[in-house]
Amino acid sequence: MSAPFSPEEIASEGLKPEEYEEIVHRLGRHPNQAELGMFGVMWSEHCCYKNSRPLLKQFPTTGDRILVGPGENAGVVDMGNGLRLAFKIESHNHPSAVEPFQGAATGVGGILRDIFTMGARPIAILNSLRFGSLEDARTRRLFGGVVEGISHYGNCVGVPTVGGEVYFDPAYGGNPLVNAMALGLMETPDIVKSGAAGIGNPVLYVGSTTGRDGMGGASFASAELTDESMDDRPAVQVGDPFLEKSLIEACLEAFKTGAVVAAQDMGAAGITCSTSEMAAKGGVGIELDLDKIPVRETGMIPYEYLLSESQERMLFVAHKGREQELIDIFERWGLHAVVAGTVITEPIVRILFQGEIAAEIPATALADNTPIYHRELPSEPPAYAQKAWQWTEAELPNCTETGIEIDGKSYTWNDILLTLLDTPTIASKRWVYRQYDHQVMNNTVLFPGGSDAAIVRLRPQVGERGERREERGAVEQLDCRTGVAATVDCNARYVYLHPYEGAKMAVAEAARNLSCVGAEPLAVTDNLNFGSPEKPIGYWQLAEACRGLAEACQEFSTPVTGGNVSLYNETLDAAGNPQAIYPTPVVGMVGLVPDIHQTCGQGWQTEGDPIYLLGTPLTQSSVLSRGDSRIAPTLGGSEYLATLHHTVAGMPPIVDFDLERKVQSACREGIRQGWVKSAHDCAEGGLAVALAECCISGDRGAEVRVEIGSRESISFRWDSLLFAEGGARILVSVAPDRTEAWEAYLTEQLGEHWQKLGVVTETGGSLRVSTTSNLELINVTIETMTDRWSNAIERRLNL
Repeated sequence: MSAPFSPEEIASEGLKPEEYEEIVHRLGRHPNQAELGMFGVMWSEHCCYKNSRPLLKQFPTTGDRILVGPGENAGVVDMGNGLRLAFKIESHNHPSAVEPFQGAATGVGGILRDIFTMGARPIAILNSLRFGSLEDARTRRLFGGVVEGISHYGNCVGVPTVGGEVYFDPAYGGNPLVNAMALGLMETPDIVKSGAAGIGNPVLYVGSTTGRDGMGGASFASAELTDESMDDRPAVQVGDPFLEKSLIEACLEAFKTGAVVAAQDMGAAGITCSTSEMAAKGGVGIELDLDKIPVRETGMIPYEYLLSESQERMLFVAHKGREQELIDIFERWGLHAVVAGTVITEPIVRILFQGEIAAEIPATALADNTPIYHRELPSEPPAYAQKAWQWTEAELPNCTETGIEIDGKSYTWNDILLTLLDTPTIASKRWVYRQYDHQVMNNTVLFPGGSDAAIVRLRPQVGERGERREERGAVEQLDCRTGVAATVDCNARYVYLHPYEGAKMAVAEAARNLSCVGAEPLAVTDNLNFGSPEKPIGYWQLAEACRGLAEACQEFSTPVTGGNVSLYNETLDAAGNPQAIYPTPVVGMVGLVPDIHQTCGQGWQTEGDPIYLLGTPLTQSSVLSRGDSRIAPTLGGSEYLATLHHTVAGMPPIVDFDLERKVQSACREGIRQGWVKSAHDCAEGGLAVALAECCISGDRGAEVRVEIGSRESISFRWDSLLFAEGGARILVSVAPDRTEAWEAYLTEQLGEHWQKLGVVTETGGSLRVSTTSNLELINVTIETMTDRWSNAIERRLNL
């Protein structure tokens, strides 16, 4: 019998005293060291979602196109014509904070394994990144290391990195966020699941060797970062993208034989997670002999085998008698493949080592019958939020049509626009995406930086004569026109100020990004990055954001197929107090592009094209009265307010679902009809920044005239007109000979919620914004804007 563990030993595994007592109760004895470690990783928030699982139940998860929802390695959606898309997002935040290169690289490797474990070939990668201020040397080091790690793994494995987002804010100074999303196209006739089956079937360990790297990574990912976190470098895995490329090919070849019953990636918690989850999902047990596991280090003990998170490893259940067939495939690809265990009747995980039982635990105790904490919401919103909501635009300095004085310094609206374009969050991410190979596979339709979402051609696998190898649905030839659009989105400042409204806006903007390239939003994978749920503020933020996500996904008919929860994203401030990040529920969304030839980017295309604003028009009724709070753009939570006035306050924009759906539908239809030649949503920086981005992207100027009506109302502000942020607003340019049909369509579909703003002007010209009464507000050349916008990050990196 094992002896009781001390409170310090229990805490070192990330377990609470009451959780240890529950373990003893379930086992009927004290666990040994290996078993304690197994419970520690599997009962961590990273693996069992003990604080978030009750909240996740409210997400919509089913729909006409959903083939696989939450619970498997990745979600799968039906794209039509026999095409099935697997996609998922996951985080590698804490590993990237202590070892940015390997932390980010192995995050990419892990999300790719989630995709090809289902039988899908990875076709694209996206990422969502958050860092502190680039004025800080540590942030610059983390930023450079993370980007290098992502590019290294993705480029070497041969999967294009096609899109993403990067935000910079002091809130992430000690705890960066690294979220990786991957997409894959199913190659196997049947979707490969993870539930073990078939008593007596062999269990195969395949892939790389097991070492001591990544020890306790799941527990590490479920704790706050402290000064001692640098000592947790062994919890960061080391990846080999070239080996993973071989693993992709070997797995897909193995799946096509029909010899594989189930498959599971060895990600977080390694052998412990893969054995217990496969057993629990299948309602069976697994017996595994550690002496059969290929190792890269000597003298390893069961605890190390079971908690190692060495990369590029998988666990298979094979049909009995066909194991050698699979072993031969993996050996041909230069990989290990050994029979290491068996599926057993008793629903337990039994681990053998040197002829003895090293661990024996009920599978469900590790995988699904884990602790759940039902926490209560505070009776009222936190004081910080209530105080922020009291802020109004009246607290800002007065402004005129020529500009504004801030802290004793005068700014013209040209100055303000250029300052915002120079802000790293808004500025070009060219320095980032130029390190990524976004064209490998030759299926990328819209490249990073040129559109609101990425588009990848869904080219099916073909035989020698061009026919589909799979006999599913309609036959598609090499010139397949179907594409998938993908985006990741979240304005965390909005979520911080109002988690419920901010989370809704994250979904709305993700859908809007897809609509701006002509794609129909289909489904969501989310990454919930939050602070500690054990604190009232942290739990309120998490619960309210989940409520907002659930409602918005229901409204947009975009079910959640899975995702990741990353909590305890906190560091200690100068006074030693825990400081949480902004709550950041990243939304990864995919959309269907029926014809990749009917899409568009964000840049103006041709001189003389009329420019329109879809959504809330810049008229007296909306700018002056603010009468409809659902749709009125606001400076609350805006980039302008944070950057120029150093204030994070106010109510963020409120989503009007009905208007969002109408505006997005009109944009998609305009693109498919060939009316719309460019489309770009108004997001951070408001109308003025969106106009500037269209000019820069297309290298063409614009002449814009805004109707403002009377300015007698005390609520009128010039900065609000130019830089207020709000949903359901899309800038489009249209072919001149199609304007009559376009405007008739807008009147029918949107009523008064659209406005003709101006016209595209000459190549290399200027952005000129004036009122209908000839008051000039902005007049700045594309060359000047491009310099500020294109080189902002490089300047801060001293490149």
